[in-house]
Amino acid sequence: MGQRILFLGVYGMEIVECGGALAINAQKGGQSFASVMLAKEMMKTELQDAATVLGINKLYFNDFERGGIDLRKEYKVELVRVIRETKPDIIITQCPEHSYEDLDPDRRPAMMLILESIALASRDFALAELPDLAPHPVATIYYMNPKTPNCSISLASVMHLKNKAMDCLTIQMQFSGEHFSQCLSQDERTAINPQFDSLSFVERGRAVQQAIDNSLYFYNGIGSHSKFVIAEPYRRHGIMELEELMP
Repeated sequence: MGQRILFLGVYGMEIVECGGALAINAQKGGQSFASVMLAKEMMKTELQDAATVLGINKLYFNDFERGGIDLRKEYKVELVRVIRETKPDIIITQCPEHSYEDLDPDRRPAMMLILESIALASRDFALAELPDLAPHPVATIYYMNPKTPNCSISLASVMHLKNKAMDCLTIQMQFSGEHFSQCLSQDERTAINPQFDSLSFVERGRAVQQAIDNSLYFYNGIGSHSKFVIAEPYRRHGIMELEELMP
């Protein structure tokens, strides 16, 4: 039986990075939702296409200020609104440890904003601004792509959906292709794909992203002596509460 899962993200491509969990939940009859703080207008259609591939019921664009993420009340109210509307059993978001070391702009204040909003969604916060939405208890939180995962899910049945969803993001792949064409050496480009220099920028970006994905998901699967061949890693917030020990 599926759950109600909400992904709270900063950048759009993250919905695909945790797309295995969202897609599996949708296949099991659950409802998957995603919310993105920073998405350029020209990328929204492609992100919506990717969300559709993954079975996401609704994709929220918060339209926050790029380079201006902070703890202003308006931002808290917006994320609290999303949480109270979707009523998640599980929230997936970026890893706190990773967010402080990742030099993507806005990740550090976004982490504090996300955790504060999750906490405030369960309290008597913004009741006047959101009169039709009751407080929602703090959901179980899973951090995506953590340095120290404590659980993983098999991607064997949904990797084709993650790949198809990533294929939708041609604008992101164009940016990545241009970036990596400049910063990778000839040997490095050839290691990713022997025909790298003959590919379009979109194809180059996609080739690099596929290499990143393969290394991450196979390492957290068969590369770590897991029962899974290919796996999406997570760290569950807090202690795991089990009715009995799991095999």
